[in-house]
Amino acid sequence: MRNLSTAFGLLTILPLGKLRDWQPGDSGRAGIWFPLVGIVIGSLIWLVWQTLNLYFPSLIVGVLTLLVWVVLTGGLHLDGLSDCCDGLFTSVTPGQRLEIMKDPHLGTFGSVGLLLVLFSKAAALSLMEPSSGLGIILAATVSRWIILLAGLLPQARPDGMGADFALGLRRSAIFITAILPLGLAFMLGRQGFWAMLIAVLAAVAVLAMAYRRINGVTGDVFGMLVEVTETAVLLSFTWGVQ
Repeated sequence: MRNLSTAFGLLTILPLGKLRDWQPGDSGRAGIWFPLVGIVIGSLIWLVWQTLNLYFPSLIVGVLTLLVWVVLTGGLHLDGLSDCCDGLFTSVTPGQRLEIMKDPHLGTFGSVGLLLVLFSKAAALSLMEPSSGLGIILAATVSRWIILLAGLLPQARPDGMGADFALGLRRSAIFITAILPLGLAFMLGRQGFWAMLIAVLAAVAVLAMAYRRINGVTGDVFGMLVEVTETAVLLSFTWGVQ
């Protein structure tokens, strides 16, 4: 239960987990629960989305649903996204990029990255058909499962959240927890498996850029990974919508 509590404490603001007596590698050991936490997050957001659709126009539904999503997750991954955009897209050395990513100030690239992701998510949530609502749960689940895959890559820093995650991560967790996003994709049919493929391609793009730019991954890269893959999955469920 300690690892489950840690997972909720890291990924949500829900009062289900408190981080006490932190030990090295705790975030990685909690990783086996990340996809399940994703299902909880996605299910809550799906319920909010469904309820709002009963009372508001689609545009308002998208914006309000996204607001709840950001609050529920504490904006954790958005912070990583903005830090990565500021650092990875700058024409400097890998070491300087890592220093920029540690800087708490928001730069131009970070601002643009945040706006693009937030606008894309709000638009997707506004356009999604009711029959594709489970895509919200898939987006929240597969994005957190992909963190486990990213934890196998070289670490750009010897310390920090990324290194702590890699320290405690068990490779078997990747295969055990894969049943959750795959099961959701199966329930959604062909559209679900297309969304899974798109999520993986988006993740590969993010991780390849991080490896090329800073020679590995960090906790901020994990945050960017979640935001980009969530956005990619949500957008995939708007294809063909008129």
